[in-house]
Amino acid sequence: MKEIEILVEVYSPISKVINVLDKFEYLGIKEVVDTYYYDPLRKNLKPNSNNQINECLRLRKTDNNNFITYKTDEFDKNGRWLYSNEYETKIDDLSIAMNILEKIGLKELITIHNKKRTYKYKEYEIVLETVKDLGYFIEVEFCTDKDIDIKKKKEEIQNFIDSLCLDVSKELNIGKPEMMLNKLNIKVN
Repeated sequence: MKEIEILVEVYSPISKVINVLDKFEYLGIKEVVDTYYYDPLRKNLKPNSNNQINECLRLRKTDNNNFITYKTDEFDKNGRWLYSNEYETKIDDLSIAMNILEKIGLKELITIHNKKRTYKYKEYEIVLETVKDLGYFIEVEFCTDKDIDIKKKKEEIQNFIDSLCLDVSKELNIGKPEMMLNKLNIKVN
């Protein structure tokens, strides 16, 4: 599944953001804990020297479910992130999954605590994220299995974000794991 999304940092007061987003279909709020893993022996499964993560393995714990996810990121010729291919499945026992990853040599990279307030509008999932130690973000995501014009879809998503009339950053082109690694000055050799 291709995840085409734009992530922006929020500068508007959160009460204003919620007021704007509440005009869309509200899907709920959930606590999410994402733990990312890397392989010290595989160059493609660990951050590069700039802390860019091209492929990652993630264990996710939500209020009611656990998931294991493998993500690969696709970049344009200038190294700008375009979209992710995500392969995810539900798992019953998070601690067993953690033990399996440890036994095959993967190491914990970083854990991110996130409160996600989710909305739906037409083909978009809109998420107001409160990320511990990072701040507030809005992520607008479009998922598809089809081959589409990625650049055009990202322009449409950006136009949608602009139409919200909120004070937000430009597209970050960096994920929350990379932001957290940079903030904590963590480097993996």
